[in-house]
Amino acid sequence: MAGNISSDTDGPIAAINVTPLVDVMLVLLVIFMVTAPMMQQGVEVDLPKATTAPLKGSTEQIVVSLDKTGSIFIGSGNKVELPELADKVKAIFANRAEEERKIYIKGDSSLGYGRIMEVMAALHAGGITQIGLVSATPDGKGA
Repeated sequence: MAGNISSDTDGPIAAINVTPLVDVMLVLLVIFMVTAPMMQQGVEVDLPKATTAPLKGSTEQIVVSLDKTGSIFIGSGNKVELPELADKVKAIFANRAEEERKIYIKGDSSLGYGRIMEVMAALHAGGITQIGLVSATPDGKGA
């Protein structure tokens, strides 16, 4: 009976073909390898002016201001030294919920980046994890 060849492969094959899976995974790997360097940020920066919406909030907003000499003010006219800033912030936010602990920093555009980072570090030491930077609109009005 030459026309009736019988073997064990007559039924459905239960093996998974891995080749298409490997092909798709290699294509995805190449795509991610090509696009990952493009996601890096931080080239040319000119931040003092931006078109943004006004600040909104349900509670009174606390603003820390830095003038061109680097002096720190909480609110309007309350001058604070950098070592005291963390303690003052803790006292201000003692009775507020965790999600309401937000501070906005207004820094003079001629001020160095390092001074603003020092203030942000002091605020973080005072328990503030949500810090916003306030900018002016291109027409010169405050945001």
